[in-house]
Amino acid sequence: MVDVLPLVEARLNSALGEPDARASVTFLGADRIEVLRFQEGDVVRYATLGMSAHPMSDPTAMVADPIEGPRAELVLSVRAGVTDTGPVLRPLAVLAASPQVEGVIVAPGASLDVGKPLWPGAPFTSVLVGEPGGLVEDLELDAPLDPVRFLPLLPMTPNEAAWKRVHGAGALQERWLTHGTDLRDPNRASVPLGPSPE
Repeated sequence: MVDVLPLVEARLNSALGEPDARASVTFLGADRIEVLRFQEGDVVRYATLGMSAHPMSDPTAMVADPIEGPRAELVLSVRAGVTDTGPVLRPLAVLAASPQVEGVIVAPGASLDVGKPLWPGAPFTSVLVGEPGGLVEDLELDAPLDPVRFLPLLPMTPNEAAWKRVHGAGALQERWLTHGTDLRDPNRASVPLGPSPE
Protein backbone atom coordinates (compact mmCIF):
# COMPACT_ATOMS: atom_id res chain seq x y z
CA MET A 1 0.00 0.00 0.00
CA VAL A 2 1.46 3.35 -1.04
CA ASP A 3 2.29 5.85 1.72
CA VAL A 4 0.43 8.90 0.47
CA LEU A 5 1.63 11.51 2.97
CA PRO A 6 5.26 11.94 1.78
CA LEU A 7 3.89 12.56 -1.74
CA VAL A 8 1.39 15.06 -0.35
CA GLU A 9 4.06 16.91 1.61
CA ALA A 10 6.28 17.05 -1.47
CA ARG A 11 3.41 18.54 -3.49
CA LEU A 12 2.76 21.17 -0.80
CA ASN A 13 6.45 22.08 -0.65
CA SER A 14 6.73 22.40 -4.41
CA ALA A 15 3.65 24.66 -4.54
CA LEU A 16 4.14 26.71 -1.36
CA GLY A 17 7.85 26.45 -0.51
CA GLU A 18 9.37 25.03 2.66
CA PRO A 19 7.19 25.29 5.78
CA ASP A 20 8.52 27.58 8.52
CA ALA A 21 6.59 25.79 11.28
CA ARG A 22 4.57 22.63 11.87
CA ALA A 23 2.45 21.25 14.64
CA SER A 24 0.80 17.89 15.15
CA VAL A 25 -2.44 17.01 16.89
CA THR A 26 -3.68 13.54 17.77
CA PHE A 27 -7.33 12.72 18.40
CA LEU A 28 -8.75 9.63 20.05
CA GLY A 29 -9.64 7.11 17.36
CA ALA A 30 -7.86 9.00 14.57
CA ASP A 31 -4.39 9.21 13.06
CA ARG A 32 -2.15 12.17 13.82
CA ILE A 33 -2.86 15.32 11.83
CA GLU A 34 -0.09 17.80 11.13
CA VAL A 35 -0.58 21.43 10.17
CA LEU A 36 2.21 23.08 8.18
CA ARG A 37 2.70 26.84 8.08
CA PHE A 38 4.04 28.57 4.98
CA GLN A 39 4.68 32.29 4.57
CA GLU A 40 4.89 33.97 1.19
CA GLY A 41 5.18 37.74 1.32
CA ASP A 42 2.31 39.10 3.39
CA VAL A 43 0.26 35.88 3.21
CA VAL A 44 0.45 32.99 5.66
CA ARG A 45 -0.88 29.62 4.51
CA TYR A 46 -1.78 26.75 6.81
CA ALA A 47 -2.05 23.31 5.20
CA THR A 48 -3.11 20.06 6.82
CA LEU A 49 -1.11 16.87 6.36
CA GLY A 50 -2.69 13.57 7.36
CA MET A 51 -6.30 13.89 6.25
CA SER A 52 -5.49 12.22 2.91
CA ALA A 53 -3.86 9.14 4.47
CA HIS A 54 -7.25 7.41 4.19
CA PRO A 55 -10.07 7.92 1.70
CA MET A 56 -13.19 9.62 2.98
CA SER A 57 -16.08 7.19 3.06
CA ASP A 58 -19.84 7.54 2.82
CA PRO A 59 -21.12 7.87 6.40
CA THR A 60 -24.04 5.55 5.51
CA ALA A 61 -21.72 2.74 4.35
CA MET A 62 -21.54 -0.27 6.66
CA VAL A 63 -17.77 -0.65 6.17
CA ALA A 64 -15.31 2.05 5.11
CA ASP A 65 -13.44 1.30 1.86
CA PRO A 66 -9.70 1.41 2.72
CA ILE A 67 -8.68 1.99 -0.92
CA GLU A 68 -11.20 3.91 -2.98
CA GLY A 69 -12.86 7.20 -2.11
CA PRO A 70 -12.07 10.92 -2.19
CA ARG A 71 -8.91 12.16 -0.50
CA ALA A 72 -8.19 15.75 0.49
CA GLU A 73 -6.13 18.16 2.54
CA LEU A 74 -7.19 21.64 3.68
CA VAL A 75 -5.45 24.97 2.97
CA LEU A 76 -6.24 28.26 4.73
CA SER A 77 -4.68 31.55 3.55
CA VAL A 78 -4.68 34.71 5.70
CA ARG A 79 -2.84 38.03 5.71
CA ALA A 80 0.22 38.03 7.94
CA GLY A 81 0.97 40.60 10.61
CA VAL A 82 -2.64 41.69 11.14
CA THR A 83 -3.48 39.47 14.10
CA ASP A 84 -2.15 36.28 15.68
CA THR A 85 -3.73 33.49 13.62
CA GLY A 86 -1.34 30.82 14.96
CA PRO A 87 -4.00 29.25 17.24
CA VAL A 88 -5.94 28.24 14.10
CA LEU A 89 -3.71 25.14 14.00
CA ARG A 90 -5.94 23.13 16.33
CA PRO A 91 -9.29 24.01 14.68
CA LEU A 92 -7.76 23.09 11.31
CA ALA A 93 -6.59 19.75 12.69
CA VAL A 94 -10.09 19.15 14.09
CA LEU A 95 -11.61 19.77 10.65
CA ALA A 96 -9.03 17.54 8.97
CA ALA A 97 -9.77 14.72 11.42
CA SER A 98 -13.55 14.97 10.97
CA PRO A 99 -13.73 12.38 8.14
CA GLN A 100 -12.06 9.80 10.42
CA VAL A 101 -13.78 10.84 13.66
CA GLU A 102 -17.27 11.72 12.41
CA GLY A 103 -17.41 9.88 9.08
CA VAL A 104 -18.11 12.98 7.00
CA ILE A 105 -17.01 13.68 3.44
CA VAL A 106 -15.48 17.15 3.03
CA ALA A 107 -16.25 18.52 -0.44
CA PRO A 108 -16.41 21.90 -2.22
CA GLY A 109 -19.45 23.93 -1.23
CA ALA A 110 -19.65 22.40 2.25
CA SER A 111 -19.71 24.44 5.45
CA LEU A 112 -17.48 23.32 8.32
CA ASP A 113 -18.13 24.80 11.76
CA VAL A 114 -15.69 24.56 14.66
CA GLY A 115 -18.14 26.06 17.15
CA LYS A 116 -15.78 28.78 18.37
CA PRO A 117 -13.58 31.50 16.83
CA LEU A 118 -10.94 30.12 14.46
CA TRP A 119 -8.37 32.07 16.49
CA PRO A 120 -8.76 34.40 19.51
CA GLY A 121 -10.93 37.36 18.56
CA ALA A 122 -11.68 36.01 15.08
CA PRO A 123 -15.03 37.04 13.59
CA PHE A 124 -15.31 33.56 12.04
CA THR A 125 -16.39 30.24 13.55
CA SER A 126 -16.86 28.37 10.28
CA VAL A 127 -15.40 28.03 6.80
CA LEU A 128 -16.71 27.44 3.31
CA VAL A 129 -14.85 24.72 1.40
CA GLY A 130 -13.74 26.12 -1.95
CA GLU A 131 -12.92 24.48 -5.26
CA PRO A 132 -9.52 22.76 -5.53
CA GLY A 133 -6.85 23.18 -8.17
CA GLY A 134 -6.02 26.87 -7.89
CA LEU A 135 -3.24 27.17 -5.34
CA VAL A 136 -2.05 23.56 -5.16
CA GLU A 137 -2.76 21.19 -8.03
CA ASP A 138 -4.41 17.83 -7.40
CA LEU A 139 -1.97 15.03 -6.65
CA GLU A 140 -2.65 12.07 -8.94
CA LEU A 141 -2.11 8.66 -7.36
CA ASP A 142 -1.81 5.25 -8.99
CA ALA A 143 -5.13 3.54 -9.74
CA PRO A 144 -7.38 2.62 -8.06
CA LEU A 145 -6.60 5.44 -5.61
CA ASP A 146 -8.43 8.75 -6.07
CA PRO A 147 -6.28 11.88 -6.42
CA VAL A 148 -5.58 14.05 -3.38
CA ARG A 149 -7.37 17.38 -3.71
CA PHE A 150 -6.18 20.47 -1.84
CA LEU A 151 -9.30 22.29 -0.71
CA PRO A 152 -9.11 26.01 0.13
CA LEU A 153 -10.99 27.11 3.23
CA LEU A 154 -12.77 30.48 3.13
CA PRO A 155 -13.64 31.85 6.60
CA MET A 156 -17.30 32.84 7.08
CA THR A 157 -18.86 35.11 9.67
CA PRO A 158 -21.93 33.66 11.45
CA ASN A 159 -24.20 35.89 9.33
CA GLU A 160 -22.54 34.69 6.13
CA ALA A 161 -22.82 31.06 7.23
CA ALA A 162 -26.54 31.51 7.97
CA TRP A 163 -27.10 33.25 4.61
CA LYS A 164 -25.19 30.50 2.80
CA ARG A 165 -27.43 27.83 4.36
CA VAL A 166 -30.45 29.53 2.77
CA HIS A 167 -29.04 30.72 -0.56
CA GLY A 168 -26.17 28.32 -1.25
CA ALA A 169 -22.39 28.51 -1.60
CA GLY A 170 -22.47 29.96 -5.11
CA ALA A 171 -24.63 32.91 -4.07
CA LEU A 172 -22.35 33.73 -1.14
CA GLN A 173 -19.24 33.56 -3.32
CA GLU A 174 -20.99 35.86 -5.83
CA ARG A 175 -21.60 38.35 -2.98
CA TRP A 176 -17.94 38.24 -2.00
CA LEU A 177 -16.91 38.81 -5.63
CA THR A 178 -19.39 41.63 -6.22
CA HIS A 179 -18.22 43.51 -3.11
CA GLY A 180 -14.50 42.85 -3.65
CA THR A 181 -14.24 41.06 -0.30
CA ASP A 182 -10.68 40.34 0.85
CA LEU A 183 -11.18 36.77 2.06
CA ARG A 184 -7.63 36.72 3.46
CA ASP A 185 -8.30 39.60 5.86
CA PRO A 186 -8.40 37.95 9.33
CA ASN A 187 -10.42 40.85 10.75
CA ARG A 188 -12.84 41.51 7.89
CA ALA A 189 -16.49 42.30 8.48
CA SER A 190 -19.36 40.36 7.00
CA VAL A 191 -20.19 41.12 3.38
CA PRO A 192 -23.47 43.08 2.94
CA LEU A 193 -26.25 40.49 2.84
CA GLY A 194 -29.68 41.22 1.44
CA PRO A 195 -32.12 39.26 -0.68
CA SER A 196 -30.59 36.61 -2.90
CA PRO A 197 -29.40 38.13 -6.22
CA GLU A 198 -31.57 37.25 -9.19
